[in-house]
Amino acid sequence: MKNDTQKRIRITDTTLRDAHQSLWATRMRTDDILQIASAIDDAGYYSLECWGGATFDVCMRFLRENPWERLRQIKSVCKKTPLQMLLRGQNILGYKHYPDDIVDRFVALACENGMDIFRVFDALNDPRNLEKAIASVKKYGGHAQGTISYTTSPVHTVENYVKLAKEQEAMGIDSLAIKDMAGILTPGAARELVGALVKALPEMPIQIHSHMTSGMAAAMYLAAVEAGAGCVDCAISTMSSFSSQPPCESMVAILESEGYDTGLDQKKLAAINAYFRELKAKRQPASTAKVEAVDAGVLVHAIPGGMISNLRSQLAQQGALDRLPEVLEELPKTRADMGYPPLVTPTSQIVGVQSVLNVLSGKRYSMVTDETKHYAAGYYGRTPAPIEKKLAKKLQGGLKPITCRPADLLKPGLAAAAREIPAKLVQAEEDILSYCLFPEVALGYFKWRAQPDDAKDPIPADVEMQKAESAAAPAPAADAETAKFAEIGKAFAALMAACGGTKVDLSAVKLGEAAQGGKVGEAAPGGKVGEAALSPLQATGSDKSVASPTQEPTGTPVVAPLNGTFYRSAGPGKPELAADGASVKAGDAVCIVEAMKLFNPIKATASGKITFVAKHGAAVTKGETIAWIS
Repeated sequence: MKNDTQKRIRITDTTLRDAHQSLWATRMRTDDILQIASAIDDAGYYSLECWGGATFDVCMRFLRENPWERLRQIKSVCKKTPLQMLLRGQNILGYKHYPDDIVDRFVALACENGMDIFRVFDALNDPRNLEKAIASVKKYGGHAQGTISYTTSPVHTVENYVKLAKEQEAMGIDSLAIKDMAGILTPGAARELVGALVKALPEMPIQIHSHMTSGMAAAMYLAAVEAGAGCVDCAISTMSSFSSQPPCESMVAILESEGYDTGLDQKKLAAINAYFRELKAKRQPASTAKVEAVDAGVLVHAIPGGMISNLRSQLAQQGALDRLPEVLEELPKTRADMGYPPLVTPTSQIVGVQSVLNVLSGKRYSMVTDETKHYAAGYYGRTPAPIEKKLAKKLQGGLKPITCRPADLLKPGLAAAAREIPAKLVQAEEDILSYCLFPEVALGYFKWRAQPDDAKDPIPADVEMQKAESAAAPAPAADAETAKFAEIGKAFAALMAACGGTKVDLSAVKLGEAAQGGKVGEAAPGGKVGEAALSPLQATGSDKSVASPTQEPTGTPVVAPLNGTFYRSAGPGKPELAADGASVKAGDAVCIVEAMKLFNPIKATASGKITFVAKHGAAVTKGETIAWIS
């Protein structure tokens, strides 16, 4: 990859990682990959990006797969082409900083299991957060690719990017990537930035990564190559464009027309594409199937490709997909408030979720995630621009601000994590690292894995698919007998109401359910599990309500503000935020609802004695009562 003399332009294939993370909410299965891995390995790519990013979390959480086993299996097939991963520096693959010993051991095991190239980046471009990861990659024989997380703002200049590149060169990186997460790098800006980097670091191979969200990436790639870049990221055409990378086949044709050699065979690429075209019908989520081909709005909101896919999915989970335009309008404002961070994991998640909360709560920053608090207090690193003092204090929520390298404050964590996991659930050292990164998710997966096959719960991703298929299927028509009894039921309900009795809410009952084995009174989809379709009705001529047969606890309810997972503590082995029956004060954090992969502290709505009604680890819906304060 000598920029000044070479005519060969290398291409990294992102189909097995970033492409399906951007388009399919990371739902590609290991079996899907293995069926085509040999053909991809034989295509002539420079490297195959197949691991890291969101794949690790999703493997365990939604697919019930072991991410380490996925890496091993891909490596067992792909003998010719180096494997590549995306490593979030001190955040590894998670959403917070981890101790140095965990970073080092993770990299060591990744190398042992088959990883070759590590693209190491930091969401804030804070070089202190790259040091340990880059050193560990070099220590264990991997290729360390440094990264510039590209964005635009008053403080992001070519001069500052060159300075960042030189700092990484001093750390010993083998190559440098410009990571244009949102697809906002224009051809002119790419030519200027790559030209400045080639001049400042003439021996450093430069690779370009972008997304087609704005429609500019292919043109930008050509400009970057003409300025001296030697490698670009592409995806096979069926898995390309939209919020994914430029199509490989088209980019090969463009480059070859300009006199460059890619070493790729279009016939082999066509065979690979045919496989993914067929797979697409089975794996593409319904929420992304009708996405516009080009979103010029990204030039304003700057949301990276993978985040757009996840944001749609997350809003859909909250029953608020129709509010996406409001969130996209809010996001640039939140980003400016928070010091113009580049929108790449985890800051894209932190800023994105905070923007969602600002919209859904109706009042900006009335709900602040734990991650936002730590970000504002410096626990993710230096913000590109300072946060306004009054807002910073509000966001920090009492946390003491820091200015040192965040990981310097962390004690070694590997041994403690190993002690926390039940020994019978651990099959290999890699399981301990999985637990270190995602404790609750990993434990849930380990417990599921330990069950006999006939006792395992359904795979969450399969349940998603079944729900999507059911939603798309036409509702079955009620047979004549069911319709007749439904009319009788309506007449009975009206009679009861006229007599001052209890109204039966038949609007919440699907007519076809009796014929399908359902129970009369079951809530229709969208209702809360366990809720009866009965509601008190004011009696005619009376100003009193008839009491429900089942009396709920008295007092002030604490409700879930979002759909998510309910937790009493911040993690396995950590103390409960509030004990059942304890006295709490209004405003105290008493529990957590994990939503959109971030932890949202839930505050007491009154002072008094708290009684929890939701179970630790249970799924809860927005508006559901999770505790009472009496």
